[in-house]
Amino acid sequence: MPTIVVASSKGGVGKTTLAILLSSELARQGKDKGIYVSLIDADPNQHSARWASRDGCPENIKLKKGSNEETIIDDIESAVEESAFVIVDLEGTASMAVASAISRADLVIILCQGSDDDAVEAVKTFKMIGRQGKVLQREIPSVALFTRKSAAITSRTFKHYYNEIVNAGIEVFDTVLIERDPYKAVKSFGSTLHDLDPKDVGIAGTKKAIAEVHKLTEEVKIRLKQIISKGEG
Repeated sequence: MPTIVVASSKGGVGKTTLAILLSSELARQGKDKGIYVSLIDADPNQHSARWASRDGCPENIKLKKGSNEETIIDDIESAVEESAFVIVDLEGTASMAVASAISRADLVIILCQGSDDDAVEAVKTFKMIGRQGKVLQREIPSVALFTRKSAAITSRTFKHYYNEIVNAGIEVFDTVLIERDPYKAVKSFGSTLHDLDPKDVGIAGTKKAIAEVHKLTEEVKIRLKQIISKGEG
């Protein structure tokens, strides 16, 4: 079953938020089909594990917490056996655990915000993935995802760094995750976007967040189908 690794050599780009949103949406879609999603928290801060341990986490999400450089490969391999999708939330640095997880990935999502530091680190992560692929003598597919973009406008600065990523040869998801209160609410208080009380976080904001995450999830699934089809070919 496919393993999706959420990676960045820089902290604070929203890795945990994405891991939570993607895991909960895949679990929601698979609930009536008996599909399970494994969420592996390999970040020492264990924010994904904290969310998954609260009330409101979908019952078909299997949490593996405290994963580290000694256990992460075994954790991924066992998760692949029991779940249709495996999501790995990594720490925001280059480490043996990060390299090991990437070596087992079917798809790596590289997170990036519209800033110089983020663009530099995204390219660094992309190159690290390429080096891992050479060692393993296989392509490790990766796609960049821009996060925490202002909802108001697409600034000249954002466009500049978007183009920098593309010009570096990195593929980019069409979906961009906007800075939204519903994402913060889910991470802070538990549950999922679909369980939020619209009166607490704003009806429009909740609906837009749900639509945005659904669009991204469909993009991820399409990518995975293409990767699997290519591998079978």
